[in-house]
Amino acid sequence: MDIILASGSPRRRELLARAQLDFSVLRVDIDETQYDNESPKDYIERMVAMKAEAAIQQLNEAFKTNKDTRAHHLIVLTADTIGVLADGQTILVKPVDREHAYSMWQQMSDSVHQVWTAVQATQIALLPNSANTASNEPAYQIVNQQQITERTEVRFIPLTPAMMSDYWDSGEPTDKAGGYGIQGLGAAWVSRINGSYTNVVGLPLAQTLALIKSLTDVSDR
Repeated sequence: MDIILASGSPRRRELLARAQLDFSVLRVDIDETQYDNESPKDYIERMVAMKAEAAIQQLNEAFKTNKDTRAHHLIVLTADTIGVLADGQTILVKPVDREHAYSMWQQMSDSVHQVWTAVQATQIALLPNSANTASNEPAYQIVNQQQITERTEVRFIPLTPAMMSDYWDSGEPTDKAGGYGIQGLGAAWVSRINGSYTNVVGLPLAQTLALIKSLTDVSDR
């Protein structure tokens, strides 16, 4: 079954490619604003569900213009990564500016935070579209979906203002949850982790492969 990674993250593409899977990439953009009083669990699960919905909408729009380019059955893979402070409530997202990054790093300095990645595998199929009874044109619809959330504990060393300034100036933090990349220069800040390393990078690879297998095993029954 064809797999579509609905993500613009180069790190997720690289990780999935290491598993030697055949997949294509579809970039989706959604509003990632956190609701008032929304818990980290509710937020991250809503993000991957919304990304899947956006991807299916794009695929259906593309199918209308070229009906020969897509398989009848697909798995859409979506993921979202956040950091969560020790209080279990404060979400660490991508920094919007230097001050935002410094604020997060000061709270993470010399302490433990968690990195959460939610992954959703959504199986879709071309089925008669009940919403368009006049022409009965087929459209991609959800057949099955499964979701997981992986959590990894990360401990930071004590951070100095000079360390934070140099790291921000490197340009690495801007597109990463919590404002650091464990696979890059940010590794120097990490004294230890407890859990999946690839989860901190942005996609818990072993768990994601198991999720895909679980979905395909169900569809083969």
